[in-house]
Amino acid sequence: MKFYLRRIGFYAVTLWAAISLNFLLPRLMPGNPADIMIAKMQRAGQDVSEDTIRNIKQLLGGDDTPMWEQYLNYWNQILHGDLGVSVVAYPEPVTSLIGAALPWTLLLVGTATVISFVLGVGLGAWAGWKRGTWVDNIIPATTILQSIPYFWMALILVSVFAVGLGWFPIFGGYDVFTYPDGPEWTWAFFQDALAHAVLPAITIVISSVGGWLFGMRNMMVSTLSEDYIVTAEAKGLRPRRIMGMYAARNAAIPSIAGFSITLGFVVAGSIVMEQVFTYPGVGRLMFQAVISKDYALMQGVFLVITIAVLAANFFMDLIYGFVDPRARQNV
Repeated sequence: MKFYLRRIGFYAVTLWAAISLNFLLPRLMPGNPADIMIAKMQRAGQDVSEDTIRNIKQLLGGDDTPMWEQYLNYWNQILHGDLGVSVVAYPEPVTSLIGAALPWTLLLVGTATVISFVLGVGLGAWAGWKRGTWVDNIIPATTILQSIPYFWMALILVSVFAVGLGWFPIFGGYDVFTYPDGPEWTWAFFQDALAHAVLPAITIVISSVGGWLFGMRNMMVSTLSEDYIVTAEAKGLRPRRIMGMYAARNAAIPSIAGFSITLGFVVAGSIVMEQVFTYPGVGRLMFQAVISKDYALMQGVFLVITIAVLAANFFMDLIYGFVDPRARQNV
């Protein structure tokens, strides 16, 4: 219990610090981000009301209220789900834009990340168990694939399978000509979205599976030399049981810790991949916010990513404490 209480306290303080930093950064920047954002909206011919100006200044600073009062107002806005108004899609709220992009990223990047983790850890455990055999040849092949830049791998897949063979769509999350009014909850739309997600998912899996495989293989080799493995073999236990219950379970602990961090960053999406495929996820949304200097949208995306990373790490900390009792005993 003490272990879990300390983890809850740690992540609560970290969340407070992250939100406070998100509040301070625009106010510490040279110039006035609020005035820049308002001027940009006015130059674009947008009708900027007094309420909009007041909300922007409360979010990014620039009004005459004391800093502590701005800080309290900022917390009040966050607790009410108000992250401001976007310049890119004015007058659309930031929460609406993030809410529309988040499901695409979670389904694509989340699924691809889980697949690459399971595939890499499984193959790594097998390669470690069969060390010194032909199975070790998998390591150089996957390492080479991992060293290829994301965008280059994506462009190769598009060139071969989308442009050359015509097996998959070239860009987008769905066919905007077939569904001009946006996503629909139909089986036909699901099939269309799945076809658009295949190449981006393959790009992520190919580019990341090598790291999981290499790390798990090395940990597996190290674990197989431990005394309890030798003892299990001396007792005459079946090789499959030794591999699964004794070796792979303990060798996977570092990979689980690394997976928690990776899982948290799933919300951030894959900026390069989503940009190449014009995929409507959070990564592409963040890229557009940076290019357009949309401070409110950038703040909102960064805040959501921070909360997701902390939540994923907290969840995996709980699992880690359950899998490895030593973590609870060291507290």
